[in-house]
Amino acid sequence: MEIAGRKLPEGSWWDWEIIACDAGRLRLAAGYDLSHHHGLEAIFTDPLFVSCPPSFQDPVFRPPTPEETARLARGLGTAAPLVVAFEADAGGRESVSCLIAAEGLDILPGLVPRPPRAGGQAVPGPRDWPGPPLPTD
Repeated sequence: MEIAGRKLPEGSWWDWEIIACDAGRLRLAAGYDLSHHHGLEAIFTDPLFVSCPPSFQDPVFRPPTPEETARLARGLGTAAPLVVAFEADAGGRESVSCLIAAEGLDILPGLVPRPPRAGGQAVPGPRDWPGPPLPTD
């Protein structure tokens, strides 16, 4: 699998999710199951345009079409240094077309544990209090 001509490391990059987005970067996490950890991050630096769902599966990355790059250039007022296009399963009946324009892209492999989601249980570990729970009344 490649993103913008950059080969991704070997792995099962089926499940994708936006984990951070601000004016300086867009961070996508990828793995085979994002509930506990992810094994890859695609970090788009200085994103100029982002059109993709917050989570998606099975992306098929491709070069942008001439129409997509022309539409971006019209909207941005200049050609974007990096444009990534892909089709992905976002949970609907059909795949969605996605487009990201940015100044750059960094691919970071490596296992990253995920913190528990709001209301979720933390991974069991050593207790921080040596005895029984303190009364709260």
